[in-house]
Amino acid sequence: MAAAPAPRPILPATIIGAAAQFLFTLNVARPSIPVFDEVHYLPAARALLGLTQPTNIEHPLLGKLLIACGIKLFGDNQLGWRIPSTIAATAVVLGVFWILWMLFHRTRTAVLGALFVMLNITVFIQARIGMLDGFMAAFLVLAMVALLRAAYSPPDRVWRRWLLGSVLLGLAVAVKWAAAPYVAFAAIAFLAVRWRDAKSGRAQHWPCMATLPAILALGTVSIVTYFLTFAPAFFYAQEPMTLAGLIPFQATMYGQQTQILPPHPYQSAWWTWPFMVRPIWYLYEVADGAQRGILLLGNPAILWGGLIGVGYCLYQGWRSRSLRLVGLAALWIGSVAVWAIIPKSLGFFYYYYPSTIWLCLVLAAAFDHLRARGKYWDELFLGAVAVLFVYFYPIISAAALPHASAFRYWMWFPTWP
Repeated sequence: MAAAPAPRPILPATIIGAAAQFLFTLNVARPSIPVFDEVHYLPAARALLGLTQPTNIEHPLLGKLLIACGIKLFGDNQLGWRIPSTIAATAVVLGVFWILWMLFHRTRTAVLGALFVMLNITVFIQARIGMLDGFMAAFLVLAMVALLRAAYSPPDRVWRRWLLGSVLLGLAVAVKWAAAPYVAFAAIAFLAVRWRDAKSGRAQHWPCMATLPAILALGTVSIVTYFLTFAPAFFYAQEPMTLAGLIPFQATMYGQQTQILPPHPYQSAWWTWPFMVRPIWYLYEVADGAQRGILLLGNPAILWGGLIGVGYCLYQGWRSRSLRLVGLAALWIGSVAVWAIIPKSLGFFYYYYPSTIWLCLVLAAAFDHLRARGKYWDELFLGAVAVLFVYFYPIISAAALPHASAFRYWMWFPTWP
């Protein structure tokens, strides 16, 4: 008789999700002024609420529509601007938990990865600002959850979960085009697993789902979903979208995204992002009666330790022929490598945001492998992650600082100020 599957760890996931939502929401209304790119996305969200005219046409509509939902529910204030982002970040934390659970079936590994995400400073900051990247990341992570669930589902549920994952990928692209390569990544991962199954002589994943129809559905459903998110634009009072103009508008968006822009003080090359050479000050000014700052950087233990984790997973995955280890490392590598191809005239550290989430998956996988060899280093590393989060908290949470030069306490390198 086959062993019964391990019960799903619903309680740990619920506790972590509640903790993440509390952490992300605590003082989220601080500061009361728009922060960084909120100055672009808030007017666009208001235009969607009023269906007035196209605004911020560089990006698709969905992310701005989600900000507009927050404004509709909580008011046109800092709470309304940012609450949707906190929910998206909590979805990322829980999504990472379930991805690791499905891959390794160990609660400890899933908890560890989720805590890495929750304490990764990039995730914390993007959870507390009305920008698009947090929504894109949430849809990407949830798409991974759905596609993995399909892989381990009984035959009667495979297709519905595969199609759900395809829809979620389309929604991610409908937030930012930077998500488009992940549709290809999903197809490549699917084919790699299918090849491994065929080589082993056992159809272990996505039972009763043919390969070609699955790939066609992945692409078709994600594309259709993407275009459906433009529906509100057809009701603008000025310059409404038309069916004839929908495809040409994509070319207009492409032109906006690839235009040559003047140099920016916070610009950085894609290959510097893993080393955190040039973080970005989202805020550093007097606001709400005090000097406050928000520095977008990653938790150094995760961003730099994660690079070691990538190398470890590649090496050990190759030695043991573990598609899970190699696949997670390849996900991070691909997420960075695409920026060498994407035709952007300027790059910024926040483009690296999804990659910092994949590093959390890589680290959890690496520690899982180490534990199997009797090396319990994960608790010590988690402690370092937590200490660094607390250390940087004043300049990632817009807390009141004692004076205008207080930021120097946290500046480790000359390129950080």
